[in-house]
Amino acid sequence: MSSSIQISAIVTYLLLMVALGIYFSKREVKTSEDFMVAGRRLPRLVLIGTLLATWVGSGTVVGSASFMYQHGPLASILSGLSGPIGIIILYFIADKARMLKKYTIPEMLEIRYGSLVRLIAAIFIILAYIGITSYQFIGGGYILSITTGLPIEIGTIITAVLVIFLATSGGLFSVAYTDFVSSLLIVFGFLLGLPFVLSAVGGFDGLASDLPDHALTWTGGLTAPQLLGYFLPPLLLILGDQNMYQRFSAAKDADTAKKSTIGFFIGDVGIKILTIIFATAAIVLYPNIMSDTSILQVAVSGVPISIGAIILSATVGFVITTGNSYLLSSAGNLVFDLYSRYSRKEVPERRLLTFSRLAVIAFGTFAYVLGAFFPSVLAIQMYSYTMYGAAITPSILASFLWKRATGAGALASIIMGGTATMFWELVLGKPLGWNSVLFSLPLSIIALIVVSLLTKNKKINIQYQTNSRSDQNESLSSFK
Repeated sequence: MSSSIQISAIVTYLLLMVALGIYFSKREVKTSEDFMVAGRRLPRLVLIGTLLATWVGSGTVVGSASFMYQHGPLASILSGLSGPIGIIILYFIADKARMLKKYTIPEMLEIRYGSLVRLIAAIFIILAYIGITSYQFIGGGYILSITTGLPIEIGTIITAVLVIFLATSGGLFSVAYTDFVSSLLIVFGFLLGLPFVLSAVGGFDGLASDLPDHALTWTGGLTAPQLLGYFLPPLLLILGDQNMYQRFSAAKDADTAKKSTIGFFIGDVGIKILTIIFATAAIVLYPNIMSDTSILQVAVSGVPISIGAIILSATVGFVITTGNSYLLSSAGNLVFDLYSRYSRKEVPERRLLTFSRLAVIAFGTFAYVLGAFFPSVLAIQMYSYTMYGAAITPSILASFLWKRATGAGALASIIMGGTATMFWELVLGKPLGWNSVLFSLPLSIIALIVVSLLTKNKKINIQYQTNSRSDQNESLSSFK
């Protein structure tokens, strides 16, 4: 169990996040646009921070750290390349996403593929994002268990309550600014703790000499298909993650959105390197712990108390705000892609804001229940990433990069990718120990290409309730 100093630091930081949520709720959040995309006025540094914290949530400090602890640093380098590669590609898309001025990915897909694709995409995104929110809750439970001695189940409940409260109060404003602070804290804490961690294991040479044999190979004891199965889901998620595109849309202008990816790239590479070092040191220092808790254990007992307090506070912040992000995002799908889109009458702004908050509460509750069905953070992480990546990402990239993609092709790809993921995971039970992405992604891409080539590119069916004709033309030009 950690010291009272570390516990006090975490509690203080959580109270700060709550205070920010209340502040932004009263001062900044007046409309659904404020709630979902921070009024489209985030500056570059804050945008970089919120992109980084959204990507580096418990998926990195708990889920990816579990992979690093089990398979070693070299395999972690290969699997971790998915983030930097994805960010490089996003550099060429970010400004286009900002010019579209949309709330959700399905809204963007409707411009190119039509209303039916928007509907189906929204359903699959909601399913995937509830799963991702679920493992944020579990990751928070691990952190609170290690730092306070609470049972993991109680820590998970506390995390869920905090996430739901913050998401319903300040919206993306509170998420973005607390993300920015958390990003600074995690980098600062890791850098301060690095000399102490390396000293404890005898430097890089001592660390390498004490690792098990499989941890010194590039595959980490995995087969090539298994390693590929861990590399592809994060790559697909970052390329198609609605949170990324919503943050680009929240930038104050297109140039800010594009240039923010440079800082995002640098931050992701730096945090991944530091995380690999910390998780690898945990293999030597704590050979018999739960792999999900490797980074947390180093923060608790592998560095000085004050530094550990910084790392743990930032980790809690990452988990909380990442959970907020995915809850907000999935609520946006329900509100804008389903409720508002198919409402017979124009929905008043106040009702949209109220419905958004109710959707956050409902999805947060469901995410907590879902977490009981998966054995670990890493398991639910791979399932959720694949559900999203195989179902949604091919159609998103095609909408920007392949002019011959059709609505029928996109629809076939979304349905094939999503159902194939569920069939491989839930019906077949992951044969050969392969992650479902190796099965569902090829089928999704094949469906997109074949059906697009076999169908005529009919006139695009665009139906909006709020956009003017000039806005529609501007949106279409962003794809060219």
